[in-house]
Formats: sequence, structure tokens, C-alpha cells
Amino acid sequence: MTVIAKAPEISVAAPPPASAPRPTQNAARRILLRLAVLGVTVVLWWLLADVVLAANPVVSKMGPVDTLRALAGLVGDPSFLDAITVSLWRLLAGLGIAVVIGVPLGVLFGSRRTVEDAVNPVVQFLRMTSPLAWAPLAIVLLGAGTGAVIALVALAAVWPIVLGVAAGVRALDPGLRKVARSLGATRWEAFRSTALPALTSPIVGSSRVALGISWVVLVPAEMLGVPNGLGYAILNARDNIDYSGLAATMFAIGVLGFLLDRILRGLHRLVDAREAQA
Repeated sequence: MTVIAKAPEISVAAPPPASAPRPTQNAARRILLRLAVLGVTVVLWWLLADVVLAANPVVSKMGPVDTLRALAGLVGDPSFLDAITVSLWRLLAGLGIAVVIGVPLGVLFGSRRTVEDAVNPVVQFLRMTSPLAWAPLAIVLLGAGTGAVIALVALAAVWPIVLGVAAGVRALDPGLRKVARSLGATRWEAFRSTALPALTSPIVGSSRVALGISWVVLVPAEMLGVPNGLGYAILNARDNIDYSGLAATMFAIGVLGFLLDRILRGLHRLVDAREAQA
């Protein structure tokens, strides 16, 4: 009988896994990339204003150096700080009205498919109509002032909130409400204990979208006969042929919008983190 010896098994050690980049390395890389993009943007801005269009009497005064110099002067101007305060108050007032109106409508549309189908053509028509197209009517009804501006901001902000909350309601687990009802909870108690906590994230997320749209609408709305605010500051700089001040005001509007978005973005992440832990 022939005996065949079995060859010994040779184990090959697997190569060690590549070390994953550390969170601090990722954060540093992200910061460096953003700084690089920011630097390229400033260089392009300088080339456009101070080199390519240096002969233009308007654009040549809106370069980064002139803009930052004018911005430094505006920061110390009490009237400019008052314009920022007034604009932020109008923005928050309009956004608050939109939340008060939009959240109940979103809950209604999301929980009642028949109602949503019935009003969908009207909602889409109103949503796709520019809020600034309503400016003449707003001025007729509320006058050329803060009331009209707040109304236009609320009109711009309400539809993102309605649609976002409606989508959040449709994504809810109906089993949770049934469990709450089986335990003897009323409709309101079941909604408050199951649906309302789950809707916090959609409300904050849709409010962030509404904030961006409202901020874009706010500035031109303040150009319609309003005697203060950031929109009025832009018109005032143009009328005074202060193009560096005009660029500085535009820059300040962009920075403020960025900061407002960051605040709501952080709030949204905080809400999502709490829901994940719950």
C-alpha cells in the first residue's frame, strides 16, 4: 500500500491593514483644502477687479483690498450695525411666521393624502411664484415698510417648511402611534409622544432651507421703499457712488448668511445626534 504524505500547510501572514487616517488628520486636510480654495478665490477676485477690469471705474473699486478697507470702516459705523440688526429682526420675524404656519400645514398634508392631492396644484402654483412678484400687493396691503418685508420673507420661507415637514410626517413609523393609542393615549398625546419628537429634525432641516431662501429674498425686498436695512444700505452706497462700500456691504451680507446657515446646520446636527442616542 502506497502512503502519500500530505504536504505541510504553509500559512501566509496577511499584510497588516493600512492604518486609517485619524480624525485630526482628516480635519486638518479639510481645513487646508478650504483655505486653499479661499485663497484661489481671493486671487481670482483680485485679478478680475485690479488687473483684468482695472480700467472699469466701478469694478476697479471693488477689489479685495478696497472692499476689506471699506468693510473695516463700516464695522465701526453705528448706522451699518443698525442696518444689520433691523435686517436680522425682519428675517427672524418672517421665518417665525413661516414656521407657525408651515408646520401645521406640513403635518396636515403629510398625514392626509387626500388633502395633499386636492391642494397640490395650488401649492405648486404658489411655491413656484417668486415672492418678489407679490411685492406690489404686499405694499398696497401693508405699506412700504417693515410689514411688507416680513410678509415677503414669510412667503418665501413657508413652502420649504411645509414640504419638509410633510415629507417627515410621511416617513414616520405608523406602528408607534398605534402602540401609543393601544395604551390609552389620546390623539394629541400620541402625536406629542411619538410624532413630534421625530419631526424635530425635519422641522430644523426645512427651516435651514427656508432660511437660505429668505435671506436671498430679504435684501431685494428692503430695496422697495424701506428706509433702513442691508438692502437699503446697498442702494445708498450706489446712490453715493461708493462702490467700495457697495462691495463691502455685499461681502457682509454673504458672511452673515454663511454664519446663519452654520448656526442652523449645527442645530440640525445636534438634533440628529440626540435622536440617534434616544
